[in-house]
Amino acid sequence: MTAEPLKEIFWSQVSDRPDLTAVTRLAEDAKKGGFTADAELRIRVAAVLAHVGFLAPDRAAEVFDAFAASWLEKPVGAAPIAALDLSTGTVPDEFLDTYWSIVEDGVAGSLDAASITERTAGLGGLQNEAFQDRLVRSSMQYPGVKEIAGRSTPPGVRLPTLAACQLGSIGRQYHDLIVDNGFDLEVLDSHALGLSKLPPPLDYLNARNLQTHDLWHLVAGYETTILHEFAIAAFQLAQFGHSYSGNLMAVMTGVAALSPAIGFPILMDAVLTAWVHGRETSPMIGIRWEDSWNLSVKEIRESYAILPYVSPHPANLIELGAAAA
Repeated sequence: MTAEPLKEIFWSQVSDRPDLTAVTRLAEDAKKGGFTADAELRIRVAAVLAHVGFLAPDRAAEVFDAFAASWLEKPVGAAPIAALDLSTGTVPDEFLDTYWSIVEDGVAGSLDAASITERTAGLGGLQNEAFQDRLVRSSMQYPGVKEIAGRSTPPGVRLPTLAACQLGSIGRQYHDLIVDNGFDLEVLDSHALGLSKLPPPLDYLNARNLQTHDLWHLVAGYETTILHEFAIAAFQLAQFGHSYSGNLMAVMTGVAALSPAIGFPILMDAVLTAWVHGRETSPMIGIRWEDSWNLSVKEIRESYAILPYVSPHPANLIELGAAAA
């Protein structure tokens, strides 16, 4: 099936409110299909994830929980997160057109990691006020979010501060990760994105995530590979309903739907195990990292009852496949 009919299927289903029985059945069918799952089935998965990402973020937890329980064949070991009793709402046509253009460019291989991040983040600026209000209310349902709702975002971390930390500390490991890989201390410019203008707790959640993203990698046990970037997005979506992560899930499943089927089950394995990891891990959004620079990763994990991610596939699987190709 070519991209245009798949686009029509996506367009016709993205606004549909999926019931949890249908989500469970879809996961069963998709899992059964494995490497040979047909493109229409895969685009239906993308439409469900786009629905909760773009229209009903308050339903993300119940939908992902149901999908993960079916795909992984075991229930999520965390208390349910309540959905809001709201109608589905609408999403601007411009938003869906922009989403689909990102998907098509991803399939064509014309996006690098930075452009995927930037363009996916840009989707948030196309949403309306009603969606933003819904996102505020839904984020407050996640453990640990109410406790940080009134916080102001600390000043950005500086490399000299990290360089002065003792060997073996999280501060020093963070420094070395940034410097050795040529990373930026903040993935994107929070001021340019206008994050300070968002209502609480979205202002803090989004800005703080940009400040500390790679710290989450270190403590939660995710490597800085392509597959694990997708996985940690699912982890953060499960932790505090991160809107960008919800959008990224929809983008990447859309790309997987239009790409060779072999990559689809690998992506879903990583995303859903990371989702469960996030749901079953104590909230990390409230960690005061600036008070913890000289603690080791082990000490932080013990303090907050954090177990490292167990990846179902080699973290560098995508890079290995690209090298072989």
